[in-house]
Amino acid sequence: MNKTFVGQNILIHCYKHDGSIHRCWDKGLVLEETPHHYIVVNNRTLVTEADGRKWYTREPAICYFPKRKWYNVICMIRKTGVHFYCNIASPTLYDGEALKYIDYDLDLKVFPDYKYKILDEEEYQQHKVAMNYSDELDDILHRQLSQLIDMTMNMSGPFRPGFAQYWYHYYQSGNYRKRRDHRGFSK
Repeated sequence: MNKTFVGQNILIHCYKHDGSIHRCWDKGLVLEETPHHYIVVNNRTLVTEADGRKWYTREPAICYFPKRKWYNVICMIRKTGVHFYCNIASPTLYDGEALKYIDYDLDLKVFPDYKYKILDEEEYQQHKVAMNYSDELDDILHRQLSQLIDMTMNMSGPFRPGFAQYWYHYYQSGNYRKRRDHRGFSK
């Protein structure tokens, strides 16, 4: 039996390469699950940092969590447009407790005009040494960063115009409650 999590709020846990917890979201509402990804929405969600600090997300966000790619994309819906925050991270999995992934420090920030900025390169280099990232892992992570930049430049995948808005309106409509097998805009 293939159980779906569509329409359910689930935890999201982010770890570091050494297995330590990095950040936890107390809920994310699953809008779609396919063999390739999860699409999750959060809005005013409680986030707990590894040091115990707590805060709430400020705006609604559509989160694209691939199951086989080494990144995830958070599409933050703001009055000024959709801002994207991309984590270079392990593929996301669900283990019965939470959606989980390992954060590998490198981030890509993409603005509504599709200009972008690579973030946290120094932190990546420090953790690469401290946590012994292999050369193979380093290669995978940098290839995925390049792929994200290409997707940004081509406005494809979760960077497609209308992607975040489609899923946010789908969430607002409540249709995810009625159609657990919906495949919608994500194909």
